[in-house]
Amino acid sequence: MRLKYLELGKIVSTHGVRGELRVQYWCDSPEFFKSFETVYLKKDGQEPKKVLGARQHGNVMLLTLEGVDDLDKANALRGRVIYVERDKAPLAPGSYFIAELIGCEVRDADDETKLYGRVTDVLNTGASDIWQIKDDDGKEYLLPSVPSVVDKVDIDNCIALVRPMKGIFDEGEEIRED
Repeated sequence: MRLKYLELGKIVSTHGVRGELRVQYWCDSPEFFKSFETVYLKKDGQEPKKVLGARQHGNVMLLTLEGVDDLDKANALRGRVIYVERDKAPLAPGSYFIAELIGCEVRDADDETKLYGRVTDVLNTGASDIWQIKDDDGKEYLLPSVPSVVDKVDIDNCIALVRPMKGIFDEGEEIRED
């Protein structure tokens, strides 16, 4: 489902006494994090804050927001998730954000009436993402997100069409190597 706002990270602490925030970022790169001029302190786009500065510091980002200029104001924001407008996020055509994949139906690319389940999580293994899928009976499956398996992802309609490898959804089917 196409989201209007995306989670960018979580304010985990402060840095210094001038209101700088330490943010655990949940995006792929610091460059992506730095590309936003405005962040929101509520997921529905409320409490906008102008970004005055963002820089990487080890495994966190240091963020300076307009109106947050001392330690007390910064401490009041600890634990808050920060959001950005999806439409302002740089993304290649045909791409999508993992957060938008969660909840999408997973259907057979050759027979769209065949529903395998819904995406409940995406695991990053380094080589490829692995989709965690749960069917209507609560059974969970793991599906590699590789071009030979994933045929099409339609975020607007919340559907992913796949051609799974034998054995992933075929419970009880014996797999033999001849």
